[in-house]
Amino acid sequence: MNIGDVHTVNIEQEMRNAYLDYAMSVIVSRALPDARDGLKPVHRRILYAMHDMGLRSSMSHKKSARIVGEVLGKYHPHGDQAVYDAMARLAQDFSMRYMLVNGQGNFGSIDGDSPAAMRYTEARMAELGEQLLLDIEKQTVDFVENFDGSLEEPSVLPSALPNMLVNGASGIAVGMSTSIPPHNIGEVVDALVYMLSHWQRVDDITVEEVMRFIQGPDFPTGGVIYSHKDTDEENPVMQAYATGRGKIILRAKVHVEDMGRGKSRIIVSELPYQSNKTTLIERIASLVAKGKLEGLADMRDESDRQNQVRLVIELQRGADPTEIMKDLFKYTPLQETFSIIMLALVNGQPRMLSLKQCLKVYLEHRLEIVKRRSEFDLAKAQERAHILEGLLTALDNLDEVIDIIRKSRNAESARNNLIKSLKITEFQAQAILDMQLRRLASLERKKIKDEFDEKIQLIKHLEGLLGNAKKMRLVIAEELTQIKAEYNDPRRTIIAMGPASNVSTEDFLAPDEPTWVTVTVDGKLGRSYKDEQPSVTTKTKNPPKVIVHSSTSEICYLFTKKGNCASVPVHQLPQVNEAANGAHFSEITPLGRDEEIVVGVCMPSMDGGYLFFTTEQAQVKRVRIEDMPGISSKAFNVINVDDEDALIAAFVTDGEQEVMLTTAAAQSIRFSEDDVRAMGLNAGGVRGIKLQSDKDRVVAAFPVIEGQYIWTISDDGVAKISHEDEYPSQGRAGAGVITMRLSADSIEVAAAAIGRADDNIIALSNKHKPLYMRIGRAPEVKRGRAGGDIVISMRENERVVGAVMYQERISVIENKDNSDAENEDTE
Repeated sequence: MNIGDVHTVNIEQEMRNAYLDYAMSVIVSRALPDARDGLKPVHRRILYAMHDMGLRSSMSHKKSARIVGEVLGKYHPHGDQAVYDAMARLAQDFSMRYMLVNGQGNFGSIDGDSPAAMRYTEARMAELGEQLLLDIEKQTVDFVENFDGSLEEPSVLPSALPNMLVNGASGIAVGMSTSIPPHNIGEVVDALVYMLSHWQRVDDITVEEVMRFIQGPDFPTGGVIYSHKDTDEENPVMQAYATGRGKIILRAKVHVEDMGRGKSRIIVSELPYQSNKTTLIERIASLVAKGKLEGLADMRDESDRQNQVRLVIELQRGADPTEIMKDLFKYTPLQETFSIIMLALVNGQPRMLSLKQCLKVYLEHRLEIVKRRSEFDLAKAQERAHILEGLLTALDNLDEVIDIIRKSRNAESARNNLIKSLKITEFQAQAILDMQLRRLASLERKKIKDEFDEKIQLIKHLEGLLGNAKKMRLVIAEELTQIKAEYNDPRRTIIAMGPASNVSTEDFLAPDEPTWVTVTVDGKLGRSYKDEQPSVTTKTKNPPKVIVHSSTSEICYLFTKKGNCASVPVHQLPQVNEAANGAHFSEITPLGRDEEIVVGVCMPSMDGGYLFFTTEQAQVKRVRIEDMPGISSKAFNVINVDDEDALIAAFVTDGEQEVMLTTAAAQSIRFSEDDVRAMGLNAGGVRGIKLQSDKDRVVAAFPVIEGQYIWTISDDGVAKISHEDEYPSQGRAGAGVITMRLSADSIEVAAAAIGRADDNIIALSNKHKPLYMRIGRAPEVKRGRAGGDIVISMRENERVVGAVMYQERISVIENKDNSDAENEDTE
């Protein structure tokens, strides 16, 4: 066609062709993920550009603008904001179940805040993101030309993890859309390993078999899954997995907390996936203003900066929380319908996939990757072994080789002469000529021989692997198992079978699962997954200083040295396998990082009972539990502590107990808690025991329990126990009685506690060295007498400074004087 020529075309046919080209471009090159690596082209190009830039997880972050520029200039000729938004999403923990990019700076929030401008933020690949590009340099995937033909980019990534199911995908193409939910990586890996081990009948594996491992979607923001009202199936998740399409109801995780005196509050701790918290709050406020929601007294957002959601909705006195929650689910985004549409590209064509087909496509991809990787490694190993064989031949005929090289006129003739004389190839001859003289040493010759033997073994292994499909599947299973071991975590979304309309009032009550709350000496706060006492060894570098048996329905009160307190629901504490893996308390509570937590108390909502406080300078104080503010977004003061004093103990009493204080000078006093009148939060305290000197101080305080033992340990590790009935009751503020005769090497009593002989306790040294033991390990010695055994060996300049008791769970204390409390309130 010449420029300027005019041709007649059918406008209808031209528009049809142009629109079809556009539609296929959107479907294949923009909106739908590839079923093999689960990535759209823009995400694949972002990760490959970061790989090309060397932005590994171990390297420093680089400006996001630099990364976006690299992607635009080399691989993705579209708008810079679109690329940046795609990259930012890969770094959002509320969008991605497992983040592929590690961001530094403001990358948005669950409130709907946009990421900061790309000139302000920085990024690099996350460790899991690197797994998608593993072995890409070994010709494992095909490369295609970029938009201008100047460079090449991968058509798919090797993807050592099943990213499409693990992180999900969503997109709208022309005439079709995809909405693949994220899943738990451990569950997906277990299903893949099961399919690999039953590969001979892989086509006959049913959805029910796969769902023995994959329970259902696992969203990064948690929530609860119910069946959809339009679905007749008992298990809508199974229906969606079998057909590739279905609907589920996703609800926020909420529970009710009793505030006492007829009032309660609704706590929202997890939102439906991709819900906007700010929009939710505005919607609730709008419904209240219009009169569609009644019974709400107050609403506040107590969420933290780590996207830990806590939305508090306080109800009016007498309001029914269940009826209010039904309206909230009906009219607000606390309940959303999530459509599952498992549409992805297979061989460049969009296909609706069942769950088993998704898994199979991924495994076939990995089989191809392992095959091509093994072929690449085999070729490299054979090439290297070929050269090493030539070097060994030269070393076996060293004199002849030297003579040939010396008599040759130039390098080319020397190479030809070596080929003829030693019957070697041109590559081997060149390697001999390039060999350094130091390789002639006997040690270097041994290294060559060892390397040659190693390559021969590798060649045999790779040839055996390529010739045995079962071995290849075992390799894939081992690699997937390793991925699970490194990155698996507990699932976050609860699967609740049955329609949401069948949920009863009890389902909204705060969860009641037993757990152990710990605070370490470095301030790491967390709770255990199981109802098992945290184990501690002498090798533990960050041992716990607070260990409390609790429940996820309770409130945890954390007290600092200066008498400040923060309250947090136990179920919102991070779950950890080891206490040292928790989050710093300043990230979860309003307490500052410079404060020091000395004691923690976990208890249910109670109308009766007291909290008893003790300071180093022997000040004691009693506070009614009903006067505690409950869960609060702000820290509050529970006792005024002087500058030279510090809070050391806090515990719950029932109003009729006796308490005991022990000092560093080995004096103990036992008196009734009634000797200390109940005071307000802002009050100071009264004297509990008369100290022996200006340097003396209280080291322990606890409630006396009938029939138990008083355990005492000195600073040099000598411990003993005495029965509680050996300590007489006295009046408050006396000098007390001798609890322990200190030995010549002992300077002071370091700690004391009360418990049964088989109760566990941890002694702590000034080097943060813990010693786990039972109270009964110390010998029983009469109060005031000399004796005791060394239960912990001290190194030079090491002393015992305290002890940690495994606190038992507090039972509900009935208010025995409600009428008096009501009268005081009236006054």
